[in-house]
Amino acid sequence: MKMEFFKYHGTGNDFIIVDNRQLVFDKSRTSLIANLCDRRFGIGADGFILLEDHKYHDFTMIYYNSDGNESSMCGNGGRCITHFAKFLGLITDKATFEAIDGIHHAQIENGSVRLQMQNVKQVEQNEFYSVIDTGSPHYVKLTSEIAKMNINESGALIRYSEEFAKKGINVNFVEKNNNDYFSVRTYERGVEAETLSCGTGVTAVALAMHYIGETEKNLITMKTEGGELQVAFDKNANGYENIWLIGPAIQVFKGELEW
Repeated sequence: MKMEFFKYHGTGNDFIIVDNRQLVFDKSRTSLIANLCDRRFGIGADGFILLEDHKYHDFTMIYYNSDGNESSMCGNGGRCITHFAKFLGLITDKATFEAIDGIHHAQIENGSVRLQMQNVKQVEQNEFYSVIDTGSPHYVKLTSEIAKMNINESGALIRYSEEFAKKGINVNFVEKNNNDYFSVRTYERGVEAETLSCGTGVTAVALAMHYIGETEKNLITMKTEGGELQVAFDKNANGYENIWLIGPAIQVFKGELEW
């Protein structure tokens, strides 16, 4: 069987995206998804995304990590699939779609894709780190000289620690550059390595930095290994709301799957 696919990236966080509105892709074939995401024996990607019809909204997003398993929300993937939906003619400059964590709204303006994330009611603060769920669970640690860090080694130690190994967690190391500009590097579960960018990760970092008082700004720029993203939000008595992940989404190429 053959099927057209599209390769996308959002600040270096890359995805294989397939229009599956006809439901021809067999979602039970997790080993096939893993093989397609393999950078040596497949197309290569951090994740695999299916766009499907939705009864009430513009489309449904189904996301798989590069290990082939369906995963929690992917922020950069959500921005890329919004761009893809416009390419398909499903939307113009606004979208409403359903992902695994619920309904999302998105906007395309001036070459940038803005994705509204779910509200966050709780930030778990420990002595040396924060834990926050922004659609995916994230560990956030403020550190210094992250450019010199071995993220795969340091991230894996936390991700596979006794506390987090069972459910898994994404691990973010963050360095403050100034009051509204932070550098972030992320180790992603499911990829089991550092990715060049993580949308839910930079969202978690922005909220965590605000929560612990490292910034009072509500529009923060994040420098990732793959480029810059912005996170905007409002803080109220119930936590954080009106959270937007903002940045580029790029269609790289298209090809044909055969299996």
